[in-house]
Amino acid sequence: MSFKYTPNTLKKLEQLFEEMSYIIRYEKGNFNSGYCLLEEKKIVVINRFLNIEGKINALAEIVPTIAVTESDLSGEMLKFYHQLLLQPTESDNAAQGEMEI
Repeated sequence: MSFKYTPNTLKKLEQLFEEMSYIIRYEKGNFNSGYCLLEEKKIVVINRFLNIEGKINALAEIVPTIAVTESDLSGEMLKFYHQLLLQPTESDNAAQGEMEI
């Protein structure tokens, strides 16, 4: 799935995290990757100075690392969740590119 970097996509990702019982906070900070994940409190902190593309990429990067009870997700969010899991990440692409050389 290649998604568009629009405010609608960001809202959809925020809704997915809400259904996974995570709170998203946009704060300023010195995050190396643009986000900080507090798993014990189920809080995701995203650097608020990132543009929409950066926020979407940070949230999409977090999704595969979170254990999700699929029965907690609505039908539309479950489908979106599975599409995100199938989406290759930038680090996967970089590793693949390095291996081909």
